[in-house]
Amino acid sequence: ALLLVMTNPYAYIIEPLDPQKPDHKFFNLKKLKDPRYDQLPFSIRVLLESAVRNCDGVLVKKEDVEKVLNWKVTQSQTVEVPFRPARVILQDFTGVPAVVDFAAMRDAVKKLQGDPEKINPVCPADLVIDHSIQNTDCVFYYLFHSSRSDSLQKNQDLEFERNRERFEFLKWGSKAFRNMRIIPPGSGIVHQVNLEYLARVVSEQDGYYYPDSLVGTDSHTTMIDGLGVLGWGVGGIEAEAVMLGQPISMVLPEVIGYKLQGTPNKYITSTDIVLTVTKHLRQVGVVGKFVEFFGPGVAQLSIADRATIANMCPEYGATAAFFPVDQISIHYLKQTGRDAEKLNYIEKYLKAVGMFRDYSNTAEDPQFTQVVELDLSTVVPCCSGPKRPQDKVDVSEMKQDFKTCLGAKQGFKGFQVAPERHDVRVPFQFNGAEYSLSHGSVVIAAITSCTNTSNPSVMLGAGLLAQRAVKAGLRVKPYIKTSLSPGSGVVTYYLKESGVMDFLSQLGFEVVGYGCMTCIGNSGPLPEPVVEAITRGDLVAAGVLSGNRNFEGRVHPNTRANYLASPPLVIAYAIAGTMRIDFEKEPLAVNSQGKEVFLRDIWPTREEIQAVERQFVIPAMFKEVYEKVEKVNERWNSLKAPSDELYTWDPSSTYIKSPPFFDGLTQELQTPNSITDAYVLLNLGDSVTTDHISPAGNIARNSAAARYLTSRGLTPREFNSYGSRRGNDAVMARGTFANIRLFNKFINKQAPSTIYLPTEETMDVFDAAEKYQQAGHPLLILAGKEYGSGSSRDWAAKGPFLLGIKAVLAESYERIHRSNLVGMGIIPLEYLPGDSAESLGLTGRERYTVIIPPQITPRMTVDIKLDTGKTFQAKMRFDTDVELTYFHHGGILNYMIRKMSQN
Repeated sequence: ALLLVMTNPYAYIIEPLDPQKPDHKFFNLKKLKDPRYDQLPFSIRVLLESAVRNCDGVLVKKEDVEKVLNWKVTQSQTVEVPFRPARVILQDFTGVPAVVDFAAMRDAVKKLQGDPEKINPVCPADLVIDHSIQNTDCVFYYLFHSSRSDSLQKNQDLEFERNRERFEFLKWGSKAFRNMRIIPPGSGIVHQVNLEYLARVVSEQDGYYYPDSLVGTDSHTTMIDGLGVLGWGVGGIEAEAVMLGQPISMVLPEVIGYKLQGTPNKYITSTDIVLTVTKHLRQVGVVGKFVEFFGPGVAQLSIADRATIANMCPEYGATAAFFPVDQISIHYLKQTGRDAEKLNYIEKYLKAVGMFRDYSNTAEDPQFTQVVELDLSTVVPCCSGPKRPQDKVDVSEMKQDFKTCLGAKQGFKGFQVAPERHDVRVPFQFNGAEYSLSHGSVVIAAITSCTNTSNPSVMLGAGLLAQRAVKAGLRVKPYIKTSLSPGSGVVTYYLKESGVMDFLSQLGFEVVGYGCMTCIGNSGPLPEPVVEAITRGDLVAAGVLSGNRNFEGRVHPNTRANYLASPPLVIAYAIAGTMRIDFEKEPLAVNSQGKEVFLRDIWPTREEIQAVERQFVIPAMFKEVYEKVEKVNERWNSLKAPSDELYTWDPSSTYIKSPPFFDGLTQELQTPNSITDAYVLLNLGDSVTTDHISPAGNIARNSAAARYLTSRGLTPREFNSYGSRRGNDAVMARGTFANIRLFNKFINKQAPSTIYLPTEETMDVFDAAEKYQQAGHPLLILAGKEYGSGSSRDWAAKGPFLLGIKAVLAESYERIHRSNLVGMGIIPLEYLPGDSAESLGLTGRERYTVIIPPQITPRMTVDIKLDTGKTFQAKMRFDTDVELTYFHHGGILNYMIRKMSQN
């Protein structure tokens, strides 16, 4: 800090925050005396403060500060600026491969005669273990138990049994690396733990106060923006560089001002608002931009409501969705048990630097790139689906919309079911009783994910609905897999204290675990009779979940239609048992007395929910839960792990394996060569997600990964999930493009397969790639729009790298995935405006030569020659000079190893 002050040209603006405490200092941006500052969006002020505070003339230069301060002009000029966030947050699916990379990087640095200790987090990192738990309870329940009340304990026991190797490895990492804190399993979902416990709002280090900010290895890191902490998701590869002290190189974003006004209808939920916002902003087009909320309507929203909207930022495509801190934010910090003295400094600091908002004061409104508006009074109850989170459907139109989707052409809103099969019913027996399934039958109903389980209003709303449903004599059919996976222990606390937990349990919504479950694909198995009926009838069965992701093949392989909904609506559709219902005209069910019960009869109002929330969501709950969060898990505390500087790799492990990324790495750089006569491994369409590229869910028994695990002596019960095995490159390479819903134009159907073009054989994608590599052929991917949308999944870039893919040619990219490709040395090529595979007549059967000149510049155009004699041009999406530096090194991690190896 002293060195920074000595070299910082802005040292003159350091002053004490409190005259009584001269050691409590801050960079007072108001002393810049520049009228441009008060016009900046609040989110850009956070970037500016970081640039001023870290201005050392090397990583952050004085001209970088000027670029941010001059945002009004530079935002439209593709200007690159560095950003050093205050911290990094990880979850275990992405945290394990990050720690694996760190361990392998230490080995590589030592081989290059460097100091392995240099591979150590400089930027503080929190890792929350929340993605490992799976909802496997139904199998045990149906076979052995008469009650599901022990589901939580069974799932947590199985979590430790399956993941002991991973947990021991993470425990080694917590000892071997400084500045890395690990929150044990069973604590909650990373984003909710971040919101309720980890968030500083204003950070303090070495006596300096500055805005809390972060990047995270999960795309829904943006949830923290609802509390006024600027944060967004990055790839695990990029996060590792930040942890090692590298600033993020980013293009200074445009900022869309989203004005909220009006008052929400008393029957709508925050979920309805966020799904409306998601569809609206997708239509506006905010990819790569910040969204900043303002207007009097913001004051109508609690922090939990704001966090719900910010959480789904990746679904509408923005980088961040920022709600500046106001008095409601301070109230939330008090409510969640934050220290009173810290609260005093938070408010004092933010007001001193002009980052504290009064949403009713229009004089504080900054200038934005563009302003769009939403009147909250126009929002109506809605869901999203059946395959994408941005495809909003009003609840009043759900029945007709599902019918339309059944017959529509295969696509995001179509299943292409023949008209004569729309009303087919398949009978089956379950627990000695007769039932039947049809298209649209609900087989999974999950109150899950960070999006909604962080929000007391929708969770208590679900509890009140359950209470009234039970008292009205309603039940959920026993074959429907119901579950409740809260985002933290606080949720269970207030559900019990308010008296609604028992009613949720009676409807089957028992607590099955604290973590990211159904939404990430950890839904566990369905009962065999249900699976058999779905398969026999080729049914479009449905899952309904209070999550943020419903991409094909993600939730469960047997639910082809998946809808995002508020927790109360999850319960409503579970009771109805089908998505093909019009709640306005049809009853939820008929109770044992023969009375028709409509949804409107039992739906609680916002006022009723808020009254319960005020009474039962109190600071003491948060203090009690989080004071013991790092100590209470006895199984975690009893784990033994070595504390050696270098990790001792176990060759028998099927979870943790030293990756081959750095094999043969030397200090010398290689000149980038043209890609010559490359084959196309896959020919893909629009909206290929990172779930398609690198699935996180179950490992299919007939997959390449399953064959590998079987060869290592494992049984299918021991396979676990792709997400849990991200520390093993042999599994993950075989899992690349292994999603059963992947649509490859080469074979013209959904399957994790492709054609090996030299022999025209159809085979698994991994097997084809292996044959190409053995023959020495480089590979390309052809794709359409929004390639790599979805989760910030580093293995969606690492896997293709291991398959020998040198470049992707797409119409557009999701921001995080493009960055990950660059981070692994894969070239993201983009068609020129108006071009596409179709317009250029590309079939994917051609051989491609990408001409790479000796001197590369950001976003330069290159020639692509085909073996047919055709030539066209595409843009290389290296957006900044820093990205080009990473590419010349063969990837960001190679760059860091070479840098850390220098004396």
